Amino acid sequence: MNWIAVKGVVKPGYGVASGQGDNTPYPRGSIAMQAPFFQQLGLDLTPYFSGTLNVSIAPHQFAFIQPEYAFRQVKWYAETPPEDFSFSPCRLIFQEKTYSSLIYYPHPDTKPQHFQDRSTLEILAPLIPSIAYNSIVKIELSDRAVKIFHGGESERGIANNK
Repeated sequence: MNWIAVKGVVKPGYGVASGQGDNTPYPRGSIAMQAPFFQQLGLDLTPYFSGTLNVSIAPHQFAFIQPEYAFRQVKWYAETPPEDFSFSPCRLIFQEKTYSSLIYYPHPDTKPQHFQDRSTLEILAPLIPSIAYNSIVKIELSDRAVKIFHGGESERGIANNK
């Protein structure tokens, strides 16, 4: 596997994944609630904090080409329709330390709310106590799973040139 690197900035999210947001319908957080379903499907989230780091890679954007894990129609919460999810291993580098992590991607066409733009990677990582909003990080991604492109480029053109 070859790694491609992109710099990013940690930004605030909605607080839904961790359950720490003011308006979240999931007090335990969506990640903690989803984890048992992903475990049954073969993906163990226990090495990661039950929340996401939202990393802006603007002006770049990303597109999944071949995610390591793709789960369709996961019915993880009785009050919402089933959702599709993709995951891919990545490495998050912060303060010269590398953390094995995952890109977490709830597909926007099946996600009922809290949409992230294509310049924001949601990262599942171990707890990193010193990381904060506006922290600069580097994300290394599998070039087989994800393509990074400038916001002005066509996502379709990138996907066709993998």
